[in-house]
Amino acid sequence: MKSIITLPATSAGLAFDGEPSDAELDAIELEMPLIVAEVDLLDVEIALLDRPVTDLDAQRLRRHRRRVLAARRDLTNRTAARSGGAA
Repeated sequence: MKSIITLPATSAGLAFDGEPSDAELDAIELEMPLIVAEVDLLDVEIALLDRPVTDLDAQRLRRHRRRVLAARRDLTNRTAARSGGAA
């Protein structure tokens, strides 16, 4: 049976060890508040899939949507400040 992909031993593709680089880890760390806010919003949305939405549920949903928007705003402002440009 033939191999589908063969890479020469000198290929730069072999240098990849599967781990994220320091720059990638820094980017993830920078985006972590937004990721957490989006996961929390998703949890609320999933909880509301199979039941009628009460006033308290609607308030909870709005609160989590505002948190996502605030996290996106903060991330955009931090990214713009790091690059030295305006958002």
